[in-house]
Amino acid sequence: MRFVKYIRPAAVPAVIISAVAPKDLNISDPLSIKGVAKTIAGNAMSYYSGTPEKFADLPQPHYWWQAGALMGSMLDYSHYTGDHSYDRLIARGLLDQVGPDFDYMLPSHFGQEGNDDQAFWGFAVMAAAERNFPQPDPNVPGWLDMGANIFNSLASRWNTTACGGGLLWQIFASNPNGLDYKNTVSNGGFFQIAARLAHATGNKTYSEWAEKVWDWTEGIGMIDEFGNVYDGAHASKNCKDTNPVTFSYSASIYIYGAAVMADVTKDKKWTERTERMLEASRSFFSPFDNATNIMYEHACEQVDKCNQDMKSFKAYFSRFVYAAARYVPSIKPTIKELWHTSVKAAASTCTGGENGTQCSHKWYTGAFDGNPGLGQEMCALETIQGLVVLEADAPLKGEEIKTVREFADQKPGQGVPGTGAGANSGAEAGTKSSGGLRRRSVPVKGWW
Repeated sequence: MRFVKYIRPAAVPAVIISAVAPKDLNISDPLSIKGVAKTIAGNAMSYYSGTPEKFADLPQPHYWWQAGALMGSMLDYSHYTGDHSYDRLIARGLLDQVGPDFDYMLPSHFGQEGNDDQAFWGFAVMAAAERNFPQPDPNVPGWLDMGANIFNSLASRWNTTACGGGLLWQIFASNPNGLDYKNTVSNGGFFQIAARLAHATGNKTYSEWAEKVWDWTEGIGMIDEFGNVYDGAHASKNCKDTNPVTFSYSASIYIYGAAVMADVTKDKKWTERTERMLEASRSFFSPFDNATNIMYEHACEQVDKCNQDMKSFKAYFSRFVYAAARYVPSIKPTIKELWHTSVKAAASTCTGGENGTQCSHKWYTGAFDGNPGLGQEMCALETIQGLVVLEADAPLKGEEIKTVREFADQKPGQGVPGTGAGANSGAEAGTKSSGGLRRRSVPVKGWW
């Protein structure tokens, strides 16, 4: 299935952002926000050794999915700040992992790839499609095509042998424990990708699947009447043993999917679901009486049990909740109430390391806690840069979505490292300019 046309990108003026130390953040100043984001983005990318010519796995103990999550965070950074200095790294990182069927089922990572892992790469691919992010390799399908491939791969594993449906956590027998567990991250990822494809294409098949996955998740009890999103349940128990643990990222994956469905369908039930889940997500704030409205991962953070994955969950929580506000503006006051305090708290902990800007895990401490890492940088980055999400262009859809072969700063005909693309790259089907690429500069207080 081919959705897209090929174009040469419209000229985009160079954006120069001065790095700002997180401790000096001014949340009312977009330039300050972007400057802090630049500093933290640099810290995050220091964990990634890939180049514009070759992808590299993250160092142990990070799993493969977190590389996809990092690409998603950096796509956000590029889009929200206008700083495209990492675009070639991002594109190569995404293109080197497409797999033989262009669906991010990569044999070299089958040992650790679950449905949720594939979904996280899918989130990044969909973000690239929705923003006309450059895809310079003519031997690989466009981002939207690959988003559809990921959807088809996930849909092929919809499992009705127990629980009346749902995706299992894992895919391969090498992870047998996950083959008896249906979790909300995998099913939520499928739900969100379906919703975003429905928005991008107008194809009702995708919106019907989004409805189906939501109805199954809620019907089986993994989303309760208050909007709490629980971790999962065992297929061998017919999903009657719901695990009551909740994680921030699970909730946010459904929150954003529901918000997108609100825009697709114009049905108030999706707006109400978005609002209800965000209200339930207040449980991820205010760990102590003297830490009101500061975000934390309550399943693990206070008892020092967060593993490497969990230390990144607040990043996706912030990413998807901020994005949801575009489609469900009624949640803006809650975001302002909770996230503004959390932004300041996160920035206050980014004072570690030799450069005095490394971020740490426990924001409620008010200082660097001696626990730095990639997840910690991503959490601070997404939470801070999300303040300017509504200043950036909205996700594109329909005929607005193209496949752009050249980068914003690339001269026509200039080859792209690692793709074999030469003089004709970016011009396969005319040179129609993308009129949807526009920039706004609005004070943050105007949005929140």
